Amino acid sequence: MTDLELKGKVEAALEEIRPFLQSDGGDIALLAIEDGRTVKVQLEGACVGCSVNQMTLKSGVEMTIKKHAPQIEEVINITA
Repeated sequence: MTDLELKGKVEAALEEIRPFLQSDGGDIALLAIEDGRTVKVQLEGACVGCSVNQMTLKSGVEMTIKKHAPQIEEVINITA
């Protein structure tokens, strides 16, 4: 799989989860994909100060990304 195909799969996963984040006043942005295994994202809006954002990141975002791109091993939130 090319880097561009992988990015497309990760973007598709984020589009799938984005409505749930936006319904709570938040959003998510893809920052980078490193070594084809690590995805760096930035939680935005209400997600930034949310007390369950790490749970959302692991159980929601990471799970959805891995469903679309199984080779992804880790999703990391980079704070602004």
